[in-house]
Amino acid sequence: MPRVSRLTLPPLEGSDEPLHQRIARLRKERGYSQTELAERIGIIQALVSDYERGKLRLSAETALRFATALEVTADELLQPKRKRPPRLAPTRKVLRRLEKIEALPSHQQSALLKTIDTFLKGAAVG
Repeated sequence: MPRVSRLTLPPLEGSDEPLHQRIARLRKERGYSQTELAERIGIIQALVSDYERGKLRLSAETALRFATALEVTADELLQPKRKRPPRLAPTRKVLRRLEKIEALPSHQQSALLKTIDTFLKGAAVG
């Protein structure tokens, strides 16, 4: 019988989603009920509920069973997704202006880019 955890561990660095929440999220994404997941693993539904609420600690074997049943690798189950800084994509407004700049003759592009660079240097200082 799994041990009830009395420890509250902080989330792993780079993730704000603890393992028990990740298990619940993956189960829901796959469209399984707790009962269906329990049957796939070979345990009872109450244990799935306890794991998903963080009341029980996963053994290595149970983690592998969850991963197999949820059709993910053990790494995907156990390792949190690293938060990456959002990639800033240019807006349509900026892209349209860039297209117009690229359509200019090279000497006008060069003059305009020098002006933009000068402006940006001044804006960074201020």
